[in-house]
Amino acid sequence: MASIETSTSSLLSGAAPFAISETLEPDVEAGQGTKIKTFDFWTVKNVSGRLLVGLRWWNDIQPDGTNVWMFESRDPSRPVNPTDSRIFWISLYLTVVIWLFLAFFVLFKPSWLLIVAVAITLNLANVIGYTQCDKDAKRKWATGFAARAAASNPSIAGRLFSAGLGRFFS
Repeated sequence: MASIETSTSSLLSGAAPFAISETLEPDVEAGQGTKIKTFDFWTVKNVSGRLLVGLRWWNDIQPDGTNVWMFESRDPSRPVNPTDSRIFWISLYLTVVIWLFLAFFVLFKPSWLLIVAVAITLNLANVIGYTQCDKDAKRKWATGFAARAAASNPSIAGRLFSAGLGRFFS
């Protein structure tokens, strides 16, 4: 066993200067990790959120340079599977907690700082985006429900409310 290790180490010691060495590993892994994390961010933002909870968000840059957060939500008549929703929200928040926990180990290995910082930033962007999107969807659903309830109510208060909404939108 010792002869195999010595022969391997002697082969590696005579390797060309451009061979993979310990000083290059964190840079290569950080670049690959950043690409993987970016793909994960895009997948959660554009695919998983839409399929599992019916939400999608993006940031729209206006011609004057200001940012506007745009939110898209499913039709309330199509309910979300509670198990899918629970898995989505738990994993969304849990990944941030895990990356924050791993950030403490970066203090001892600063070569991993880039990948941990990118992971925390992208995960927090998804948490903030989906939390705001969920609040916006609930506000829209509540407003739509109140308007439908008032419009279908034959009482005087319902007719007054409906007439007020009619004037507001015409």
